[in-house]
This record gives sequence, structure tokens and C-alpha cells, in this order.
Amino acid sequence: MDLYESNRKEAKQLLLLATLAGKIMLKNGAETYRVEDTIERLCRSRKNIKYADAFVTPTGIFLSLEYQGEMMTYLVRVKSIKIDLNKIDLVNEFSREFVNSHMPIEEGLQKLKKINKMKIYNGLIKASFGSLACAFFSILFGGTFLDFISSYIVSFIVLMTIDKINKHKMTFFINNFIGATLASVLSLFTIHIGIGQNMDIIIIGSIMCLVPGVAVTNAMRDTMSGDFVSGLSRGMEAVFSALAIAFGVGMVLNIYFKGLIR
Repeated sequence: MDLYESNRKEAKQLLLLATLAGKIMLKNGAETYRVEDTIERLCRSRKNIKYADAFVTPTGIFLSLEYQGEMMTYLVRVKSIKIDLNKIDLVNEFSREFVNSHMPIEEGLQKLKKINKMKIYNGLIKASFGSLACAFFSILFGGTFLDFISSYIVSFIVLMTIDKINKHKMTFFINNFIGATLASVLSLFTIHIGIGQNMDIIIIGSIMCLVPGVAVTNAMRDTMSGDFVSGLSRGMEAVFSALAIAFGVGMVLNIYFKGLIR
């Protein structure tokens, strides 16, 4: 009886370990099929688990496994999703190590908790390099050196503002709308003070940091993998993100050009 209870406790710990690994991956931008595959591999790596099945959506994880005829189920809700490919890679490495070794489950949990607590780059570093990428986009679209400088300044301010807004846990639609509005206003300001030359190129370059590229990519990959629910939901997220950007830019330009006409 003691051995059975000990093994049963170990099965529960394995359930927690697998869902924690999946949660870390999902909330940091991993594809649905990758999360499901990782969870199932972790569960099936132990001989006493005969059945394990995971169902993952962009906002939740459902996992069931069988241990000696007893079904164990766990549900995890994932609310905030950000992009951190480093943590996804670390969990992938951990899953390979866990499956190919006899690592104790408790040790595995500690490693996952350590990965989960890892700090991402601070707002200043993200804004500095993100704005540099946006500035090069302005060159790609045919801008001048002054447009490059303007896009860098505008996108830096936008990224720093978005970083502050994210601390209040607002929805992605509001974040993108505010970011696009701010980018448009600042782009017009750089034109008026003589830093920039091409208003449209500066605006396009500055909003590139808001474009939902990862959401579009994951939507396509999930859909092609047969995860239509996840693919559709991620696709709608990308559509509404694009609409928020369009509304923000369109509102500012509409007010600006109406003012010029008057």
C-alpha cells in the first residue's frame, strides 16, 4: 500500500511537471502542437504511465493520464502570452534531457521553476534593439538616413510606452491601438521639426514593432498541423491586432489631413 501511494504521488508530480512545462512554452509563444507533443512525451517517458493525452488551446491546457487504472486530470488556465523564444528553447532542451535520462521528477520540477523565473530582457534593452530593427525597416521601404533616425526615435518611445502599459495588463488591442496612435503622432512631429522627410515611411517603420508576426506564423502552423481551434483563435488575434494598428494610424492621419484642408 505504501509503495502504491508513493508511485501514485509520483504520477501526480509527473502530471504537474508536464503541465508546468507546457504552460511555460504556451505563455511564451510556442505553437499548440509543439506544446502538446512536449507534454505527452514527458508523461510517457515513465514506464508506469500507459496513457497520456493533452489538449491545448491558446488559453488553456487539459491533460489526462492513467496510472494503474486510475485517471488523473489537470487543467491549467493561461492568460498572459508574451514572446520569449529563449524559454521555449530551454524547455525543449529540458524535455529531451528528462525523457532520455532517469532524472527524478522533483529535480525536473525545480529546473522548470528556475526556467519559469528567469528574467527576460529589460524594457530599455528591448526598446533599443527593437527600435533599431524598425529603423532598418524604414531604409528597406526606401527611406532616407533622416527617416532612419526618425523611425528609431519614434519606435524607441513607442516600445518604452508599451512596456509601461503592459505592467497594467491591458488587452493586446488597446496596447496596439495606443502604440500605433503614438507612433503616428510622433512621426508627424518629426516631419514638422525637420528631422524626418517621408511621413509614410517613418510611420510604417515605426509600427513594425507592433505587427503580430508571431501570431500569424503560429496561426498558419497550427492550422496546417490540424489544430483548427488554435489556428482560428490565433488568426483572429492577428486580425484584431492589425485592426488596432490600422485604427490608431487612421485616426491620427484623418484628424491631421482634415486640419490641413481647413
